[in-house]
Amino acid sequence: MSRSAHPAGPRHADVLPEGHYTAPPTDLNVLDEKVWARTVGRNDDGVVTVGGIEVTRLAEEFGTPAYFLDEADFRARCRAWADAFGKDADVFYAGKAFLSRAVVRWLKEEGLNLDVCSGGELTTALDAGMPADRIAFHGNNKSQEEIERAVEAGVGRIVVDSFQEIVRVAHTAQRLGTRQRVQIRVTVGVEAHTHEFIATAHEDQKFGIPLAGGQAAEAVRRALRLDGIELIGIHSHIGSQIFDTSGFEVAAHRVVRLLAEIRDEHGIELPEIDLGGGLGIAYTSDDDPREPHDIAKALGEIVTRECEAARLRTPRISVEPGRAIVGPTAFTLYEVGTIKPLEGLRTYVSVDGGMSDNIRTALYDAEYSVALVSRTSTAGPMLARVVGKHCESGDIVVKDAFLPADLAPGDLIAVPATGAYCRSMASNYNHALRPPVVAVKDGEARVIVRRETEEDLLRLDVG
Repeated sequence: MSRSAHPAGPRHADVLPEGHYTAPPTDLNVLDEKVWARTVGRNDDGVVTVGGIEVTRLAEEFGTPAYFLDEADFRARCRAWADAFGKDADVFYAGKAFLSRAVVRWLKEEGLNLDVCSGGELTTALDAGMPADRIAFHGNNKSQEEIERAVEAGVGRIVVDSFQEIVRVAHTAQRLGTRQRVQIRVTVGVEAHTHEFIATAHEDQKFGIPLAGGQAAEAVRRALRLDGIELIGIHSHIGSQIFDTSGFEVAAHRVVRLLAEIRDEHGIELPEIDLGGGLGIAYTSDDDPREPHDIAKALGEIVTRECEAARLRTPRISVEPGRAIVGPTAFTLYEVGTIKPLEGLRTYVSVDGGMSDNIRTALYDAEYSVALVSRTSTAGPMLARVVGKHCESGDIVVKDAFLPADLAPGDLIAVPATGAYCRSMASNYNHALRPPVVAVKDGEARVIVRRETEEDLLRLDVG
C-alpha cells in the first residue's frame, strides 16, 4: 500500500466559507468515543478494530464499501432503553432506521417491540419471529393490502393517519371478524429544531391529523363510532435528530389537552400516549445526545405533570427510538481512490461508495465524522471533503473534515454513526451494488445482509 505524499490542500479551516469544523483536532489518530460504536478502538499497530477484529481483515474478507455493525453495542442500547422506561412503558424500535431478520431477532431477545411502516417491513418482522402483538404499523398512506395483512396478522396497534384510514381499518377488521386496536396520529403544531425534511409535527406536511380546527377531535369521534376498531390512544411525533425535550413538552401539553377534551365529551380516558421517536445521536464531536434514562425521566415527568394539571390518570407511555439505538452501532468502511488537492480550498478524497450508500448528506445536509482506520499517521492535518464515485457533484459523504496529509490511495477510512438511514435508504444509482451489513461480535463477523451482485441487478431487468 502506497504511503507516498502528495500536494495537500489547505490545512486550516479559516479558509472554509462553511462547514462543521473550525480547527483541526490535536491528534487525528484519536477516535472520539462519542461517535463510534462501543467496541471500536485502535490496536497496538494503529489499526482500528471492532468486536476485536481489525478493519483491514474485515476489508479483505467482506470488501468495501461495507457497513459493520457492533452487535454487542446494539443489544446494549436495546437493554438501556428497555431498562430506562421500565415495565410501565413500551419501547418500539423504529424499523425504518434499519431492519433485517437478524435485527428483529435481537429485538425480540432483548424485549423490545417493533414499529413498521410498510408491508415489506411487516413481512420481515413476522418472518423473523416477532410476535404480531408486539408490532405497531405506521404510515401515512397504507394500502388496502397492507391493512389487511396487518389486521390478519393481529398487530398490536395500527397508527391511523387520516379520516379515510380510520374507515378502511374499521371496515377491514369488521369484515375479518375482529376488532383492531388503533392510535390516532395527530400533528400538534410544534416546530422541532431540526431539518425541515425531518420535522413532522408542524401543520404543513403529510403526516397525521391536525389538532388545529378540531380535526383531531373529529377523528376521535369517528373512531369511537366504528365497531371494527378499538381506540387505545393518541400518537405524536415531532421530528428526528432532536437533542432537547422542549418540543416534547409542548407536544405532550397539547396531546394531554386533547385527552381531557375526549374525557369531557365522551366520558372515557384513553389509556395510551405515544410520543414517537426522533432523539438525536452524535454524528460529530459537537453533538451531545442524552442518555435513555435522562430521556425517560424527562418524558415521564412531562406527561405526569400535564395529566395532573388536567386531572387525568397518567396514560401508559410509548416511545419509538430507531436512530438512537442502531445509529451509533455501525460504521461504513471505504477504500480511498482518487485524491485531488484544490489549492486554497480543500482536498477531495474519493472513495468506492458514495450517495448510493449514504444519501443523508445530499438529502439533509447531514454532517459526519471520518477517520483513517488502516494505520496511524504522524502527518499534519489537511482539510478534506470525502466524496463518492457517482456522476453527481452533490455526491458527498463528509462535507468537511480533517484527515492526515499523507492519506494515499488504498488507505481505508471509515465514517461512524451510519447504522441508521444509510443501508435502509441505499440505492442502485449508477447501477451501484448496495453494500453488505456485517455483524461483528466477540471476535466473529457474519453477514446479515449480503452485498448485492450484478446478477441481482440483471435478475430484475426482465426487458
